[in-house]
Amino acid sequence: MTRPTSVIEPLNFREALGHYASGITVITSLVDGEPLGFTCQSFYSVSMSPPLVSFSVMANSYSYPKIRRAGRFAVNVLSGEQAHISNQFARQGGDKWQGVDWQTSPLGNPVIGGSLHWFDCEIHAEHAAGDHLIVIGEVKALDLQDAPAAEPLLYFKGQYRSLAEHSAA
Repeated sequence: MTRPTSVIEPLNFREALGHYASGITVITSLVDGEPLGFTCQSFYSVSMSPPLVSFSVMANSYSYPKIRRAGRFAVNVLSGEQAHISNQFARQGGDKWQGVDWQTSPLGNPVIGGSLHWFDCEIHAEHAAGDHLIVIGEVKALDLQDAPAAEPLLYFKGQYRSLAEHSAA
């Protein structure tokens, strides 16, 4: 058994967190006719009644203040075929939407074509947490794609992964 450490070094903390597999999403909104979005792996469900979800975003995010102004966002759950979309929306600057097929959700948020599912949300609450903000959204609409063979895009130990890679383990 390893001994716990009392000093939390940032690199050790990041490495430890990297051992937790997570799905990849893109948070999107449409503000003043401009589509906005960023890659986010800190997404989770909060409540069934009312239906609430949450994501975390850097407090100094370029996109999130504009999304806050809009008061709404969509969560696009990426499929295993969309690593390029994740990479495109993880970059700062440039046209993240170049070559991306999207349509508008019922609340007016961009929904990325080919996503496994999407959740259309209104901002319910926001909480400061260290160098991040925790944003809670109330789900107003959702879409479950009818693609039983489709897999989510996963991130584990600093790499994209698939369920098939580890199904034999």
